[in-house]
Amino acid sequence: MDFFGNLSLGLHTALSLSNLFYCFVGVFLGTLLGVIPGVGVLAAISMLFPITFHMEVTSALIMLAGIWYGTSYGGSTASILLNVPGTPANAVVCLDGYPMAQKGRGAVALFMTTVASFVGGSIGIVILTLFAPVIAQYALSMGPAEYFSLMLLGLIAATGIADGSAVKGFVMVMLGIFLGSIGTDVYTGTQRFAFGIPELGDGISLVALAMGVFGVAELIISVGSVKANRFKSSDLTLRAMKPTRDDMRRSWLPMLRGSSIGSFFGALPGTGPSLAAFIAYAVEKRSSKDPSRFGKGAIEGIMAPESANNAADQTSFIPTLALGIPGSPTMALMLGALIIHGVTPGPALMTEEPSLFWGLVMSFWIGNIMLVILNVPLIGVWVRLLAVPYHLLFPVVLMFICLGTYSVNNSAFDVLLVMIFGALGVLMRKLAFPAAPLILGFVLGPMMEDNFRRAMLLSSGDFATFINRPISATILSIAAFIMLWSFFSTLKARRALTQG
Repeated sequence: MDFFGNLSLGLHTALSLSNLFYCFVGVFLGTLLGVIPGVGVLAAISMLFPITFHMEVTSALIMLAGIWYGTSYGGSTASILLNVPGTPANAVVCLDGYPMAQKGRGAVALFMTTVASFVGGSIGIVILTLFAPVIAQYALSMGPAEYFSLMLLGLIAATGIADGSAVKGFVMVMLGIFLGSIGTDVYTGTQRFAFGIPELGDGISLVALAMGVFGVAELIISVGSVKANRFKSSDLTLRAMKPTRDDMRRSWLPMLRGSSIGSFFGALPGTGPSLAAFIAYAVEKRSSKDPSRFGKGAIEGIMAPESANNAADQTSFIPTLALGIPGSPTMALMLGALIIHGVTPGPALMTEEPSLFWGLVMSFWIGNIMLVILNVPLIGVWVRLLAVPYHLLFPVVLMFICLGTYSVNNSAFDVLLVMIFGALGVLMRKLAFPAAPLILGFVLGPMMEDNFRRAMLLSSGDFATFINRPISATILSIAAFIMLWSFFSTLKARRALTQG
């Protein structure tokens, strides 16, 4: 069947009444659970996964996928309004989204994230539709050496996320790597840095870390400094959603760059939307003529990461469906839904199950349109959260943080970790240490270690493997260029400050 025939088949499948219904259920639940801090897509899909046993496989995947990319839309809401990331991928949106809300521009920020999410998702779907076989083949050619170099590039870029001192950003990256190394070594089976605590055997929960350093820390910092009347009634109207001409001018290129970054990283197994969002933010900050705007409500700081994580949400289906390689725990659940229904994922899926593959792809378009229709009218509802008195809002937010964290692993210990990391987050805020590099170091550190050890095993301990492989050498060259650029930019800024 030709390309347009496949699209027609997919559209016919996606527009059936049952699939439309399950698509709506998925995106609605995804948005709702994304808004609630700490719940996240993995917990949401895990809770609904048993239902799919009694569903037709295409409908089951369409619903689960709707929850997957729907949480990206909803997850930015709590990030912007409360400085609490709805999902780990939305953590970077806190950096500029929350300052916009504090300036009375919460409605604009939410509207623009909806636009960025739709554009990023649409570009990701186009990439998935046109280049799935090519990108899958390219991703398959990347080995441990390339992935290590890619992770190293991400960590170097993380220092660019930090406000102020690059040294503090580096310290946070290293702390994140240390926290990520806690748990059981998968190669030797021994526990590292667990200090005899059984609950640390499985490592530290990313949700607990993100909720603590962003959410709980913000609540504690804000308790003694908030004002009773924070926002005017004009901040809560539909007219307040309208972005300025300057907002629009500053948004298009970051959206395109973020979508490109997200599409690339989403197609690589093991990376995903969180890494894509952080990298997109770092690229925007480094390429900006005025980096000092970031962290203070820069529109680019929400457009780039939001378009990146939504594009990555779509292209992450490439390795899962085309290669049978789940790039994340969530994609592993998608893979499980296929296998349970007797469908074998892999390169033959597109030819053996064309209605399933193309029906799922076309449902992404329908789901993204549904999300825009759902989210824009609800922006006024979300912004009104800002008008709720803090003495009522804070306990509710803290309750959702604790419930969401507990629901991931059913662990009271994770809730205790949230409180510990909340105290750490307060200390970091007082000492002006940035939180974003900490999260990225935590995510990338274990992945980088795993790929480094694999590369060493395959090369018999030869370090030259990282520069002998062309893709790895190219990525390392880019990382070196970023380091030199950062070094000379810092020198230039200090020289200008001295002369001034």
